[in-house]
Amino acid sequence: MPTSLQAALAGLVLAAAVAMPALADGLKDEIAPTGKLRVAIAISPAGGAFWSTKTEAGYAGVPVDLGKEMAGQLGVPVEYVVHQNSGQITDAAGKGTWDVTWLPKDPERETKMMFGPIYEVADATYIVKPGSAVTNFASLDQPGIKVAAVNATTTMRGAIAHLKNAKVTGYQTYDEIFGLLKSGEIDAFALSRDQLNKMAQKIPGTKVLDETFKKTVTAVAVPLGHPQALTFVSRFMTEATTNGTLRKAYDNNGLKDTPIRTE
Repeated sequence: MPTSLQAALAGLVLAAAVAMPALADGLKDEIAPTGKLRVAIAISPAGGAFWSTKTEAGYAGVPVDLGKEMAGQLGVPVEYVVHQNSGQITDAAGKGTWDVTWLPKDPERETKMMFGPIYEVADATYIVKPGSAVTNFASLDQPGIKVAAVNATTTMRGAIAHLKNAKVTGYQTYDEIFGLLKSGEIDAFALSRDQLNKMAQKIPGTKVLDETFKKTVTAVAVPLGHPQALTFVSRFMTEATTNGTLRKAYDNNGLKDTPIRTE
């Protein structure tokens, strides 16, 4: 006959076996309450480690690839919830419309969502319109200078804090600002350097300024009040960085020469 100690141990093993699937179910209820992993993405032709793009087959981008891989680990389908910019994703954080996202982190956003590990650090600067006499931050920050930024983004908040005299105006889409810069209706556009370098190739005569006004960090995020989800996505990103998943996502989206920067 089993001893009382053996019986107790057997009971603990059985309890653990019952608790493990319950914990897994609890995670799915929290991170994928609709039965799908709803990944918030922002669409732009800029590309990069944050932006995604619309394709004939659906969507492409680093967050698109990471979301698909994460959904596969959870054993649920993936659904992409499309926004025009990271500000719209932030505004929707408390509305229950998305489950996970990857976007630039700042103190204001930390009041609306919980962030996991950083996977990108980007230099924010400005591109100036064709034929502009502006060559540096000092000549840019003058009364009457019109600077555009994507509305309600970390970069826009950084540009407003940086520029004391030039006027910063927010627009909803990258495409709209691209058109305004090309036509000369705005003097400059604030964004990350890698994306502005790509823009400069498409608009002859523009110049990306050498200085940097802000380091923008991008990380995985979940809505507030989702601690199990945060633990899972944090572990996912840590593993993705070490096992090559993140590197593959970069390489698949035109970022083969872009290093992964976590600090």
